[in-house]
Amino acid sequence: MLKNFFKTLFKKKEKADGSGNFIVAQLNEKIMPIDRGLVYEDPLDEFLKEKGYGEVTGGGTLQEKTGELAYCDVEISLASNSIDKTVIADIIGKLENLGAPKGSKLIIENTKDEIPFGKKEGLAIYLDGQNLPEEVYKECDVNFVLSELHRLTNIEPNTDRNWQGEKETALYFFGDSFEQMKNSISEFIATYPLCKGARVVQIA
Repeated sequence: MLKNFFKTLFKKKEKADGSGNFIVAQLNEKIMPIDRGLVYEDPLDEFLKEKGYGEVTGGGTLQEKTGELAYCDVEISLASNSIDKTVIADIIGKLENLGAPKGSKLIIENTKDEIPFGKKEGLAIYLDGQNLPEEVYKECDVNFVLSELHRLTNIEPNTDRNWQGEKETALYFFGDSFEQMKNSISEFIATYPLCKGARVVQIA
C-alpha cells in the first residue's frame, strides 16, 4: 500500500510549441530526494545536455504507508518529437552506469511503453528496533553496523541509504550480487548483538 509521492520543488516544464517527448525513469531505489538529485538527476541532466538529447525536468519519491521509501522517478524532456531507440539506449546505459538497480523501468509517456532496465542488485537489512535487551541499544551503535557492512561488502558509500521506522531500522546496499553481499555479511550479522533477529531481504 502506497502513501505519498514527494515531488521536487521544480515541476515538469511543458513546452509552448508542444515539441519533444517526455519519458520517466522509474528507479527501483530507496533514496531520499536530495541524494536522488546528486546520484541520478544532476549527472543525467549534464549527460542529456551534452548529447543534445534533452534535459531532466523533475523527479519524485514514492513513500509507503510505513514511511519507508518505495521507489523514485526522474522525469526527462527529450528534444526530439520522435522516439529514437539509440537515444533511449544511451539514456538507459547512463542510468545503469550511475547505479540503477534491477527492477527499474523507462516509461514513454506518449505510448505508455515500459522498458525494463537496471543491473545492480539490492540488499536490505532490517534491524529490530524494539525487542532486543535495553543494554543492546545502549551499548551498540547502528553507525558501526553501517560502516562494517560497507567494509564487508566492499561497497563505497556514495550516500547513506536507510530508513528508521517505529519497529525497525533498514539499511540498504546495492551491488553486483545479492548473494555475494549476503554471504559477506552473514558472520557479522550472526554475531553482532544489534543484528540479532535482523531480516535480510533482496530488494532488487
